[in-house]
Amino acid sequence: QVHLVESGGGTVQGGGSLRLSCATSGSIFSAMGWYRQAPGKQREVVAGLTSRGTTNYADSVKGRFTFYRDDAKNTLYLQMNSLKPEDTGVYYCYVLDFDGINHWGQGTQVTVSS
Repeated sequence: QVHLVESGGGTVQGGGSLRLSCATSGSIFSAMGWYRQAPGKQREVVAGLTSRGTTNYADSVKGRFTFYRDDAKNTLYLQMNSLKPEDTGVYYCYVLDFDGINHWGQGTQVTVSS
C-alpha cells in the first residue's frame, strides 16, 4: 500500500521561501508531483513529473517553484521561492502507480501573508 506524508508547510511573508517534503513508501511510480487546493478555487497541479520523464509546472509558479526528488530517501520535494499571497492553500503530493491508481497525502497548509 502506498503512503505519502507531507511536511514543511507554514506561514511566510510574501517574497519568502518554503520547502515542502513528501515521504513516500516507495520510489518507483509512473508519475508524481504536487497539487494545491485554495479556498474557493479548483484544485491545481503546480508541478508534476509525467510518465515520459517530463517535469511540468503551472504557469503561475514557473521560475519560482522547483520539483525534485531524492530516490535514496524516497522523498519528493517542492522548493517554493518568491512566494505570493495567491500561493496560499493546502498542498498535496501525489503519485500514480503502475496500476493507474492515484495516491495522495494528507496535505500541508501554506499561508503567504502580504
